[in-house]
Amino acid sequence: MIKLGIIGTNWITQQFVDAAHATQEYKLTAVYSRTIEKAKKFGEPNGATIFLDDLETFFANDDIDAVYIASPNSLHFEQAKLAIEHDKSVIIEKPIVSNIKQMETLRQTLEQHPQSRLFEAARQIHQPNFKVVEDQIAKLGRVQGATLTYMKYSSRYDAVLAGKEPNVFSLKFAGGALQDLGVYVAYDAVGWFGMPDDVTYYPSLEPTRVDGKGVAILSYPEFDVTLNIGKTSNSYLPSEIYGLKDTIVMSNPADLETVSYHDAVGHETLVSEKVADNPMVDEAKDFARVINDPQDKANDQDYWKWLDLSQNVNKLLYNLRQSAKIVFPDDNQ
Repeated sequence: MIKLGIIGTNWITQQFVDAAHATQEYKLTAVYSRTIEKAKKFGEPNGATIFLDDLETFFANDDIDAVYIASPNSLHFEQAKLAIEHDKSVIIEKPIVSNIKQMETLRQTLEQHPQSRLFEAARQIHQPNFKVVEDQIAKLGRVQGATLTYMKYSSRYDAVLAGKEPNVFSLKFAGGALQDLGVYVAYDAVGWFGMPDDVTYYPSLEPTRVDGKGVAILSYPEFDVTLNIGKTSNSYLPSEIYGLKDTIVMSNPADLETVSYHDAVGHETLVSEKVADNPMVDEAKDFARVINDPQDKANDQDYWKWLDLSQNVNKLLYNLRQSAKIVFPDDNQ
């Protein structure tokens, strides 16, 4: 049983804890928060018995094997580095870190602490339908491009409209649409098509100077991929991958609940599998498999594939931000 500690007590943390417990591979033991009261309020109903407001004490605790980090984006790097230095395995809610330099530093730290493992909680790459799409792309014969759309109105945007600056819309906390919903479609693009040759991001900037929404163009040798992302409006458009006369259609490129194939004459075939009620169960199972048996050859291969993919997605997001001249404070450190 993996003894799990968590940083962050929001709704997505609850979803991961529920997924972790559903696998029967984890036991929540410890919660870190800025106050003990807040840690207890989240942890006690979920079975935790250790509640801390000091990170050094938290990471030094022997009753923690792995840590799930769901703090503001700008805090991911320092917290993950400290966890690895204490030989903990680390699961970080996307985006893993804010820039290329931070990612390289984490990989160097992993080399010094080989028993630790580092995962980005990019849930859809662990779901069966991600592989379904990958297999269907191979059957297209010729790929002519893709349009991937993920736009969902953020409950925090009301605060921006009221003149405030919540973390998810703040440069200080590495916020914005690209660093949130954009991570999902970036994973899709890199996972299915590899790294593009050139990228450009066209953001719509908010008064807080982060991107509320935007369009990214990823250029490949024979086609382009368009990413439509946003946290200031809702989109109900499907996402598509284009063959010559046939097309793969997805209901949502992050959840991948339904995937269908439209042949040359327009006949539609549903090719997706039924998704789990909790979309984080598949990733929780995969992380547990590697943590419990890191020396297994298949587990080791999967781990490094995921880590390399995470690093490439991090590089893509950074390059997109640079093209749009969106700079975080940590970029200059």
